[in-house]
This record gives sequence, structure tokens and C-alpha cells, in this order.
Amino acid sequence: MPGPATKILPREDVETRLAPMWRVLIHNDDRTPMDLVIHVLQEVWKLGFLASSKIMLEAHFKGVALVAVETKEQAEFHIDQAHSIARGAGYPLTFTMEPET
Repeated sequence: MPGPATKILPREDVETRLAPMWRVLIHNDDRTPMDLVIHVLQEVWKLGFLASSKIMLEAHFKGVALVAVETKEQAEFHIDQAHSIARGAGYPLTFTMEPET
């Protein structure tokens, strides 16, 4: 235990690193209704109607769209939630994730 005259200096060799981030992507399909896609984006990622609509339309016209960039654990959790809602409604709505570069 340090005494009253002992100085404690911060370690200079300690490096703080942030968790790697992951991109969550939504993929277009020909079966999932657009209103369900918007609902899932609003419910799971807490996006507003306009942001959800924009993402849905980008996926619809381009085949894929970026939903969010988040930690791996968050991305996995959100994708599981989204798939559960879609599968529960009988639709193949698909989300994937990839490392942010």
C-alpha cells in the first residue's frame, strides 16, 4: 500500500481500444411487405418513419441497404429480434452483418 509520500503515476503503456463496429444490412426480397419492413426497422432499431422508409426503399431498389453501424453484440441482438418479428409474421425478411472497415 502506498504511503503518504508515494506518487502514483498513470501507466503510459495502456492503450484504450473501442469495440470493433459492424454494419447491419437489410436485403430485399419479393415477399415481405414494405409496411412490415418499416415496422421492423422502427421497432428494433427505433428509427423514425422517414428514416425507415428511406432504408426500405433503398433496399427495394438497390437490393441491399445499410441499417446501422453498431457493436457486434448489438448487431447480433437486433438481427435476431428483426428475424423473430419477420418469421413470426411468416416472411423471409433478411438482415446480415459485416465488419466496418
